[in-house]
Amino acid sequence: MTDFLFSRAWMDAPEAWQLGFQDAATPMMQGIIDLHQDIFFFAIIILVFVLWMLLRSLWHFYYSNNPIPERIVHGTTIEIVWTVVPSIILMFIAIPSFALLYSMDEVVDPAITIKTIGHQWYWTYEVALWVNFSLYYSDYNQSDEQSLAFDSYMIPEEDLELGQLRLLETDNRLIVPANTHVRMIITSADVLHSWAVPALGIKCDAVPGRLNQSSVFIKREGVYYGQCSELCGVNHGFMPIVVEAVSLDDYVQWVSNKLE
Repeated sequence: MTDFLFSRAWMDAPEAWQLGFQDAATPMMQGIIDLHQDIFFFAIIILVFVLWMLLRSLWHFYYSNNPIPERIVHGTTIEIVWTVVPSIILMFIAIPSFALLYSMDEVVDPAITIKTIGHQWYWTYEVALWVNFSLYYSDYNQSDEQSLAFDSYMIPEEDLELGQLRLLETDNRLIVPANTHVRMIITSADVLHSWAVPALGIKCDAVPGRLNQSSVFIKREGVYYGQCSELCGVNHGFMPIVVEAVSLDDYVQWVSNKLE
């Protein structure tokens, strides 16, 4: 199966001078963007109000306009207002943020579980089934010796083909089906790593001796780029992540080709 070509219509990889988020490909990332916009709205209102208060104070209490300042040092009403109003604003921010936080930790009954292992300096992927909270067995085992597992290394700059992204392309992409609940089990074999794909709204630490999990539901087919987001050594910047979301039929074909 040929790899899905990166489309410029979607911003699923970092771009030069980019200021905003990458286009959301999961409900989780869409929720993160919406929360950011809502909080930014409150931040703009607070900024305008504070600037207005500062300028008003500088104008009215300038020594030439008001050489004899007022002797009032406090007021009960204003102190109640500037205590209650920020509390209400924080409540409006906390309710959606807590809802998003708990939804990020929730793992919906997954159709596929993928085990991701960070190494210095590459990733290993295994399509696996969680059994008894202690062991992994591949969903696609044909024998005790065979399982669907592969390593993913960065493609050197001199080996890049036309259209491939420098420092972001890998020799083996992680293929997942779109519109399917996927559970990611993330760990490390040596030092701290972090498996992060911005368009998917996922950034999960890979800790040696510990299994962290996250849930992914990709809404559209495409190629999504990420990188290790934890300082893991001299080649930290050279272990990219490429996730390709395909249709279910293409995913079954990919699995068959890998097993062959």
